[in-house]
Amino acid sequence: MSILVVGSVALDTVETPNGKVVDSLGGSATYFSVAASFFPSTIRFVGAVGDDFPKEHIDFLKSRGVDLDGLDQIRGGKTFRWGGSYIDDLNSAQTHFTELNVFGHFTPKLPDSYRDTPYVFLANINPELQLEVLKQVRRSKLVVCDTMNLWIDISKPALMETLRQVDILIINDGEAKQLTQESNLIKAGRQILTYGPSRVVIKKGEHGALSLTESDFFALPAYPLASVFDPTGAGDSFAGGFMGHLASTDQPESEEAIRQAIGYGTVVASFNVEDFSLNRQRNLTTFEIEERYEQLRKMVDF
Repeated sequence: MSILVVGSVALDTVETPNGKVVDSLGGSATYFSVAASFFPSTIRFVGAVGDDFPKEHIDFLKSRGVDLDGLDQIRGGKTFRWGGSYIDDLNSAQTHFTELNVFGHFTPKLPDSYRDTPYVFLANINPELQLEVLKQVRRSKLVVCDTMNLWIDISKPALMETLRQVDILIINDGEAKQLTQESNLIKAGRQILTYGPSRVVIKKGEHGALSLTESDFFALPAYPLASVFDPTGAGDSFAGGFMGHLASTDQPESEEAIRQAIGYGTVVASFNVEDFSLNRQRNLTTFEIEERYEQLRKMVDF
């Protein structure tokens, strides 16, 4: 099955205790697409870059089978850049600069061939843009969205309208509490369900993830790692693994398939943090993913 992703493409400058990279490949749609590409689905990518975006990055995405007909390369423009560090806390980035550049004027325009894509992921962009995407899609089978603290602060009315139109919200624990003003995650998740989604998946970083619907609850720990090299993009990689597996099974209403998808999202995210940018994914194999998935499954089988 096909997956549509709309989000950011970036050149990141990131520093961690393990080193530093400058202008490395990043962005929510990028991490999502590469993660989802490890599963038998077609990834349709919508985003914007400047003409300074390295061809090697485009070649890499194409090598992963990502359909880039929706990538707008703007002549004379500069690509979105973000810089941050994780020196004191690997669970939280300190932002040093944000240069929106062409992303500041990004208006998603879906190629006609993308409009009937059955699986839709609205990556972490302004909810007003997420709503624009929803106006353009037709006959979608499953719509999943992400958000962040900034949009909860400055665009909450548009975010609430988006939530009324999506099936699943993927959000981290801090954002869930911020959105609902609930300090307890279970209460926060149940409150989010009243906003419109039929399911909420709450990411808890190194503590795993939990999923809630009106009738089901599921929690899964993170895959244990001795060290984390660079956590940038872990959440988007989780979403990509989640959606990639779910689209490949084409069973979005199956609780079993959802739980498996959370497992695969967890595993793909665990590989993502083992190196800077998308470097680990460049040599990652489906065999490694399946092997780690089985290890995770056995860890929680008691």
